Formats: sequence, structure tokens, C-alpha cells
Amino acid sequence: MTHTTERSSTRVRGFTDPELDFQLLRQLGSAAYGGASIGEPLAVAATLGDGVAGWTDGFAALAERQRADAGARAAAGHPISARDRFLHACNSFRAAEYFAPAGTARQAELGLASRAAFLAAAPYLPGRVEELWLHWEDQRLPGYLCTPPDEAGPGPILVATSGFDGTLEETYLQVGRAGLERGWRVLVICGPGQMDVTRTEPHTHFVPDTERWVTPWLDHVLARPEVDPERLALLGISLGGYWVTRAAAHDDRIRALVANSPIVDLHAYQVAFVAPYVGGDPEVVLAPGDDLRLDDIDTLPDTEMPAAAKELARSLMTRFGRASFLDTFAYLRGFRVDPAAVTCPALALVGSGEGGEPRAQFERFCAEVAGPVTAHTFTADDGADTHCQLGNLAYSAAVVFDWLEELFARG
Repeated sequence: MTHTTERSSTRVRGFTDPELDFQLLRQLGSAAYGGASIGEPLAVAATLGDGVAGWTDGFAALAERQRADAGARAAAGHPISARDRFLHACNSFRAAEYFAPAGTARQAELGLASRAAFLAAAPYLPGRVEELWLHWEDQRLPGYLCTPPDEAGPGPILVATSGFDGTLEETYLQVGRAGLERGWRVLVICGPGQMDVTRTEPHTHFVPDTERWVTPWLDHVLARPEVDPERLALLGISLGGYWVTRAAAHDDRIRALVANSPIVDLHAYQVAFVAPYVGGDPEVVLAPGDDLRLDDIDTLPDTEMPAAAKELARSLMTRFGRASFLDTFAYLRGFRVDPAAVTCPALALVGSGEGGEPRAQFERFCAEVAGPVTAHTFTADDGADTHCQLGNLAYSAAVVFDWLEELFARG
């Protein structure tokens, strides 16, 4: 028998598919604020091929193991251990939810499991986490208000929202916990069409005039005694960069805006995202007879349209509430905002690896916003060149909160 000594059987390998690499990095990066270990996501990744098949089942199985472990530790009287494992389970369920087919019962089930795991961790988290529900038109929009443990009177409040596929729980891990550590009150919110709402409102979809739902959230939080209305900041992550820029253009109660990254024309942004899959702007390269309808997706063989492209198309149509691909891009033409209508101080963030269209919209935002703008580009040397700096959340939080604290200190 040969005797060997090794450091580990785990190997750090990514994927040839850049989207899968990004999603793995997304999971690993959340370890900075307790959303994952390093070893468990790598162990799941090692079992996968180079396609999306197996991703949802692999991360769902991991989440089930983590949830069971958390429950056992809670029952045995180990609250800190239980908190950590519930947070791991929460974010593993989110990873599984991401690649589950949009609008299906399976996706909703995984999303609700993610929320339940977060709420199980909440009693053990620093400070207080309050689950909120905002009644908006014919829907219920969930949110969380997080207050620091040493709260003493009104203090600064960060209202944060994610974008196309982020969740409230993930937003807590990205900016909420960092804010609490600095003494901030943090309200994480979502609106129609976002992942959290799709879990319970199957007919929800994105709307272009996002001030319609952001404003009621601000009405609620500004009525709270623990909030200082003169220190209200609004932050948007990913497509949330559009949601918050649009809201800031219509609500002068916002004292500071953080766009990560700035999006002022969602149609152009999404065209650049899907162009590699369809060969350009869908409204230019697709004739009406070539249009893809939501009902057609499951009838297409993978040889005609790869599985990843089919799920992207399904998700876009479902989340924007349109029946076909061309209808979706026609609808997207309404998702625009004039940066000159933003008059409060703004922090614009972008990663050097995000591509040409995000960079162009970042530069337009910085040039046209009427109020003072601070621009920051994250680089590969920072370990943060990715979309939303998922590879270095602690550094991203430092840039955001240091800017906000210095801004409000100047009055």
C-alpha cells in the first residue's frame, strides 16, 4: 500500500462557461458576511459538468444538509453555530433558486426555503431583524428592517434593493450586515417582479416607473422613530441601479444615492446582455416570424437553442410580464431615466470587468447627474472587478459606507 501525505483532495476549479463562474464566485464571495463556507460550494461545483444541469439539485441538496445541521445545533443549545448554518442554508437555497425554471413551483419552493432559513437565523443575528410586508396595489412586497444592537435614538438609514435576480436575504449579506456593524439602520426592500415577490405573487412583473413602489417604502421607514430623515441613503445593486436612480429622480427626500452600477437605459443594457445569445439587438436581428414565445420554450431541442439560453429567455419574458421575446424588448424601451433629474449627491460604482455597456452608462450617469457625483471603478487587482463586486464585498462596503459617513458628517 502506498502511503501519501496531501494537503487536500479539494481542487479550486471553475467552469468554461463565464456565467457559471460568476455564479460560483457569487456564492464564494458571500463568505465575507456569513453567506457560505468556501469548501461546500467548491464541493458542489466539483460534481457538476459545464452546463446548468445539476446546479439546482446540487445546491438544493447542500442547503437541505445545512438546514438540518442548523436545526440540530439550535436544538442542542448552540445559537451561534445554528445562526451560521442557517445563513449558509439560506444562501444555498438562493443559489438553487437561481437556475430553477422561472415561474415554476420549484423555484418558488426554493425561494421560500431561503427566506425561512434566514428568518430562523434572525433571532441570533446582531441587532434586530423585523420582517415587513408592504401592501402595494394588488401585491404584497416583503422587506426587512435591521437595526443595530446599540440603537439610541434616530440614526442614519440605508434603504437597499437588488435587481433582476438578487434577493432580500442576499442583499442583507451584501450590505446589510456591513451597515449594522457601522451603526446604520438598514431597510432591504423589493418591488414587483423581483425574486422575493415572485415567491408568493405569481403574476408580478417589473414596472418602469419604480418610484411607484420605492416611494411607499420610504413613506414607511421615514415614519419610524429610529430613523433620521436627514440621513436617508438609497442604494441599488445590479438592475437595482435603475430602480434607485429612477426613484431619486422623483423623490427629493433621498439625501444620497448609491448606484452599483448606474443604469439609465435598461433596454440598451439588456440588449448588450442578450446579444451574444441572439446575434445582436433582438428587435433588429429577429423577424416577427422568428419571435420566441414563452409557450414555445419547452418544445425547442437543446440542439436548436442551448438550455442556458432557453432559461435566460424564459426568465426575461416571465419577469417583465411579456408573452414573447420581441414584446419584452419593446416593453424595455420604457425603462429609461434622465440622470439630470437626480439632484442629491451620488456615488457611482462599476467593475472594470463588467463590459462596455455598463461602463458607458456609468460614464453618462457621472456626466449628467445634476448633483455632485463621486465615481469609483473596482479593478481586478482589487479582487472586485466583477458585477456588484461579489468577489470582495468587504472592500465594496468600505467604499460605500465610508463615502456615506463622510458625506453626512459634512452635513
